[in-house]
Amino acid sequence: MITGSLRRRAVAAGALVLTGALALSACGDSDDSTTSSITPKSGTDAKLAALVPAAVKSDGKIVVGSDASYPPNESVDPASQKIVGWDVDLFTAVAAKLGLKTQFQNAGFDTIIPGVQSGKYEVGVSSFTDNKEREKVVDFVTYYSAGTAWAALKGNPKGVNPDDACGKSIGVQQGTVQVDDLKARSKKCTDAGKPAISSVVRKQQTEVNNDLVAGKVDGMAADSPIVGDAVKKTGGKLDIIGTAYDTAPYGYAVGKNSGQLKEAIQGALKALIADGTYKQILEKNGVQSGAITDPVINGAQS
Repeated sequence: MITGSLRRRAVAAGALVLTGALALSACGDSDDSTTSSITPKSGTDAKLAALVPAAVKSDGKIVVGSDASYPPNESVDPASQKIVGWDVDLFTAVAAKLGLKTQFQNAGFDTIIPGVQSGKYEVGVSSFTDNKEREKVVDFVTYYSAGTAWAALKGNPKGVNPDDACGKSIGVQQGTVQVDDLKARSKKCTDAGKPAISSVVRKQQTEVNNDLVAGKVDGMAADSPIVGDAVKKTGGKLDIIGTAYDTAPYGYAVGKNSGQLKEAIQGALKALIADGTYKQILEKNGVQSGAITDPVINGAQS
């Protein structure tokens, strides 16, 4: 049964424990001190701020690793070159609730969790799906729910069907759960004597989007808010096909040795939900369908 996904960036457990220069390298690594146009309606919460470890709050900011190639969640604004998106706005509001600013650093997706482990980043905010493999190396605070969606050119001229994409070329982003999803679907095809699915894996989601618009692939699979945004921004060139499936929570990645930082973040999220800030940010960006009501620590479903 097909059910929803997310930037379910599904990095294998072995890849998450990389150390040294490789793990810390970043794609287009850059600093971006961020403030959101939306601030918490009820201001800083002193009790929650007190939970933030001294090592984090000593400089008044949280250093955040984020792969800014995933609009509308996180991307680079061409005009200002700042990292923007609803994911950025929401975590900036979380930090403000804790009396802190955010400093987003643009990094390759697969380097962020190792960076959180090493202490390079204090939090990873990059549409991470909270899953049990990742929970082995970092903790998560859940904040959203999304699923995998598919898209094709307007009118679906290649007849792409997510339930039977045998012989089709499908674009996906490197490191996402959609990569593994296509492998499983392709195996079903070959086991049934049908042609395999040709997975076209790109480093950035924007490249996947461009491939589909240019007709270089028959379809693409990505997290549901990302597919919805791509359809919206391509001026009617794409259609969503089928329904979202494999719904799972997004989570903020926090180091296992970060004291009560995860409890502080969880409390801040609960406060933002209670005062309406959370809803305001999601509605402003048209992604309210994935709103949650109760953030949890390590809420992996699988």
